[in-house]
Amino acid sequence: MLRSLPKLSLLFSSAATTTTRNHPCYLANTHRFISSWKTKTTTTITRPASTGTELPSSTTSVQFKIGVKTHVPIRSMSSSKISRLSADEMTAEGQVQQVKLLTSTNDKHGGVIVEMDQPIDSTTFVSILRASISHWKQLGKKGVWIKVPIHLVSVVEALVKEGFWYHHAEPKYLMLVYWIPETPNTIPTNATHRVGVGAFVMNEKQEVLVVQENSGFFQGTGVWKFPTGVVDQGEDICAAAVREVKEETGVDSEFLEVLAFRQSHNSFFEKSDLFFVCMLRPLSSDIRMQKLEIEAAQWMPFEEYAAQPFAQKHELLKYINDICLAKIDGRYSGYAPVPTSSNFSVHQSYLYLDAGALKRSNL
Repeated sequence: MLRSLPKLSLLFSSAATTTTRNHPCYLANTHRFISSWKTKTTTTITRPASTGTELPSSTTSVQFKIGVKTHVPIRSMSSSKISRLSADEMTAEGQVQQVKLLTSTNDKHGGVIVEMDQPIDSTTFVSILRASISHWKQLGKKGVWIKVPIHLVSVVEALVKEGFWYHHAEPKYLMLVYWIPETPNTIPTNATHRVGVGAFVMNEKQEVLVVQENSGFFQGTGVWKFPTGVVDQGEDICAAAVREVKEETGVDSEFLEVLAFRQSHNSFFEKSDLFFVCMLRPLSSDIRMQKLEIEAAQWMPFEEYAAQPFAQKHELLKYINDICLAKIDGRYSGYAPVPTSSNFSVHQSYLYLDAGALKRSNL
């Protein structure tokens, strides 16, 4: 019997005898591929045993089940022997194997994305992974992204040993990546920045809303500062500023402008940081501070806030105070959020711009 070749994805049903082995006729470098095991497509190749040349029709055929694409020499069989095998004998003696591939979707940059969801032992997983990479390589794919949920973390070691590396981690999954071609890797790095906001909230009395923190860098310093915080994933800067003011002080507010922003590096686990100074209008005045993070909160005259030794000592804070004072005096314009849409996302986003200057320029 003609046996299935080990570790190859070109699989077939047939039978072989000594007569077959005496005819070293090969179908070399065959390129008849189907990209996924799911389709279970059958291809029929017909040729005379004497030449190995494919013909449009013949009374003798050899049936192949194709899995992952590969270059496989296939030995032709004796036509007389095949003709003597009945259908039942072909079914009984033929051994058909099937190589499964990892289910994947194409990304927009010539790569594939795999989202694992079913438990699998490491040995079986490595076999399927190698077959899948071979298949993707033949298709000209580049980057491979494999998303491993936390309950399948046991396969991570196998992935790393096969050349994958960590890209990023979230509470419920770990993303690993692999670069197939022998070209420079162009897989983008993980998110490089954290985004923070500081809220300059001033009432009609020119009092600014300030807090003292009971944790973090300013704990125990007695320094009064603007409410600050980190923008959540999927949250707009303008929404984050309003939320942080509400959470820390209980004051409702309306976002007006981005007055300035600062970029710094190596600030949080080697990531860069973007900090936006935002101006808001208070819609309420009663303070109900968050006791978990805030030690004290109050309305303070802006001059008193700006005169703090800490604020005078640090150049960054001096600049921020000068900007806020210029805004109070009407000598400075910030950037207001304008709702926009684009071809890059189905979601609405905001473009921050100097609306007053833009309006004047269009007159």
